[in-house]
Amino acid sequence: MRNKEIKDYIKSKGVPMWRVAERLGIADSSFSRMLRYEITEDKKAEIKRIADELSTE
Repeated sequence: MRNKEIKDYIKSKGVPMWRVAERLGIADSSFSRMLRYEITEDKKAEIKRIADELSTE
C-alpha cells in the first residue's frame, strides 16, 4: 500500500485526515488522491509535522 507509513502516522496521532488536508490547503478528497501515489520525502516530512502540531492542539 502506497504511503501506508504516512496514513498510519496520522492515525497514530489521533488526527483526522481531513484536518491535515485542511492545513495543507487542499480538499480532503484531493489529499486522498495525492496519497494514492508515492509522495516525496519532503512532503512526508511536512505531513508528519502537521500531524504533530494538530495532535497537540
